[in-house]
Amino acid sequence: MQSPFQLLLDLFDEPKPIPLAPRPAPTVPTEDLELSPGEPLAGLLAPQAFRHPDANREARLGEVLVAYEFRRAKRKNIGFAVGAEGLVVSAPRWVTLGEVDRAIRSKAGWIVNKLEAARERQERLAAARIEWQDGATFPYLGEAVIVVLDPRHDFREAGAVLHSDTSTLPGVARHTLHVGLAQNAQPAQIRDAVQAWLMRQARSLFIERLNHYAPQLSVQWRKLTLSSAGTLWGTAKNDGSIRLNWRLVHFRLPVIDYVVAHELSHLRVMDHSPRFWDTVKSVVPNYPELRGALKDEALPAW
Repeated sequence: MQSPFQLLLDLFDEPKPIPLAPRPAPTVPTEDLELSPGEPLAGLLAPQAFRHPDANREARLGEVLVAYEFRRAKRKNIGFAVGAEGLVVSAPRWVTLGEVDRAIRSKAGWIVNKLEAARERQERLAAARIEWQDGATFPYLGEAVIVVLDPRHDFREAGAVLHSDTSTLPGVARHTLHVGLAQNAQPAQIRDAVQAWLMRQARSLFIERLNHYAPQLSVQWRKLTLSSAGTLWGTAKNDGSIRLNWRLVHFRLPVIDYVVAHELSHLRVMDHSPRFWDTVKSVVPNYPELRGALKDEALPAW
């Protein structure tokens, strides 16, 4: 019988197929997913538990209790998926529960660390959630902006106007966005007005940065489209079409520049080979740090 493969899903990266040992030991340690010898599991200083809302099985991994959803599926591998709700394990019908248990134990370090990372990310997202009302705060180019409902002015064309005060104390927001809405405006109205303003700023800024980096990379872009994808920040096509996520305007400018340079570099190298990353590095030398910010920084949920 053909050896199964285990599918390990990272929180941000594409799934990577990891070969398992022949039955009945269906897993083989993999360097990029396993902890180094002696490295502690994340969060094991105190007993904790991770429980999927649809959990039907559980496993104790060291001092951590993991209640997970187990599914039978038409597949040739055992699959692990770690998401916001917890761990989901899928297995073909011919794999015994004992083999599933051994597979989970063999990947205990990876599972616990991913669950901990998922929990921390959800906590950051919850903290970043915006209550759309007068005085709400949102990030713009890495700085906090306070929403001010200002019905005295008619912003029909602009929708909103940004005011900046350079005399504020350190740590105090120096930007306010005056939105032409009444004090009793509904949250959805406020959100939509702010989003429309941000999208206008995004288009203007992206065009400026595309024009800045395209000559340096000896490429020519032809069309810019704004997207609202969940975690896809940009794409590029051979015809010079660039798609950028408008929510990038939440980040500071160097992070935006990395994404712009990344997509423009694809007009020279349409893959992620070493030559591609050398192309990105030629205009953004510290791109690994900026690339990490796209994963680590929690943005408000829209």
